[in-house]
Amino acid sequence: MKRIFSGVQPTGNLHLGNYLGAIRQFVALQHDYDCIYCVVDLHAITQWQEPGELRNQIRQVAAAYLAAGVDPQRCIIFNQSQVPAHAELAWIFNCVARLGWLNRMTQFKEKAGKHREQASAGLYVYPNLMAADILAYKATHVPVGEDQKQHLELTRDIAQKFNHDYGTEFFPIVEPLILSAAARVMSLRDGSKKMSKSDASDASRLNMTDGPDEVAQKIRRAKTDTELLPGPDVLDPEGNLPDELRKARPEACNLLGIYAALSDRSWVEVLAEFEGQQFSHFKQVLTDLAVALLGPMGEEMQRMAGDPAYVDGILKAGAEKANAIAAPILREAQDIVGFLRP
Repeated sequence: MKRIFSGVQPTGNLHLGNYLGAIRQFVALQHDYDCIYCVVDLHAITQWQEPGELRNQIRQVAAAYLAAGVDPQRCIIFNQSQVPAHAELAWIFNCVARLGWLNRMTQFKEKAGKHREQASAGLYVYPNLMAADILAYKATHVPVGEDQKQHLELTRDIAQKFNHDYGTEFFPIVEPLILSAAARVMSLRDGSKKMSKSDASDASRLNMTDGPDEVAQKIRRAKTDTELLPGPDVLDPEGNLPDELRKARPEACNLLGIYAALSDRSWVEVLAEFEGQQFSHFKQVLTDLAVALLGPMGEEMQRMAGDPAYVDGILKAGAEKANAIAAPILREAQDIVGFLRP
């Protein structure tokens, strides 16, 4: 079976955008692939994390996987720092990758901003660690969105250069698994801004830890406008919502988009269903759907937050399984490089 590796950083509260953009996809992929899902805590510390909070966030990401439906009997779930092959292979890749390749990485420029000289060295070289995450398991496919395509290309470059330099075909040339475009999830209080874990207002987002009551309350209080809901005639020839309409009616478009994503329906279907209707009716339908889908996940995450030993047990067992795969691959890579293992 083809093998997938993917992960989520344990930084900040997980919200609806994280669920729709990544975690829901993980659940679907587990039926057709050998899946390894990681909590990438080594990546998280490229920027300062409060230690106690980091431990809590690692557990929360693992709990989100489980609550969403990732099956630990079918998939491997673990936190990255507990498998030494990630960091050890990353050092080899630090010596394989070229500075010119890393200088082209746009995410470093975005995260470091104007203070590049004060950014951590880890932030600069973490694409090499990402390559090690994938290749330590000889993963064949990685699910990617637009923001990760560049890093996957670097992984392919590193694998090809390692193989060329050492005259081997050891590492696979990983293929991207292009996911369907994730819903553009915006703030419930301001439809022109992305839903964010850093927003000061908790009412601006649907957290994955929100239970049914919180989900219902936040949607009912979400900002709307006074116009009737549009019909399919507003869509462009490809069936997508034009940016002009998003700018003109950001809150309406955001809630309609959330409904389309949660119901797994197209814009054409959603707008045909609610064309010309008042927001009051639509909001109730959206509330009922969101409570039914998200409420049980929030309750399960809350339950696991009160039982950290359960989550820790899943992570420990997953790390043992992951290490059983990665350690032999690392040892063989070290042998290829020429390291002596007496």
